[in-house]
Amino acid sequence: MALFIDVEVDQAVASDASLAAKLAEVCPVDIFAQKADGTLQINDDRLDECVLCQLCMNAAPQGSVRVIKLYDGNAVLGPV
Repeated sequence: MALFIDVEVDQAVASDASLAAKLAEVCPVDIFAQKADGTLQINDDRLDECVLCQLCMNAAPQGSVRVIKLYDGNAVLGPV
């Protein structure tokens, strides 16, 4: 269970094999991976490794990936 960060991904993105591959590719701390069927897997044990780089948010349609800062009253990370 994550203590500091949570990530939410819209179902349409999570089920799109090409977007799932892109998210897995861009994340520097391996929060995202692809399952055997091509859908997105979120590696819960890696969530607190998030460096708030926003690469995942930039790789997917706007608003479809949300990084939630649990340590900041569940504030959603926004554009810098």
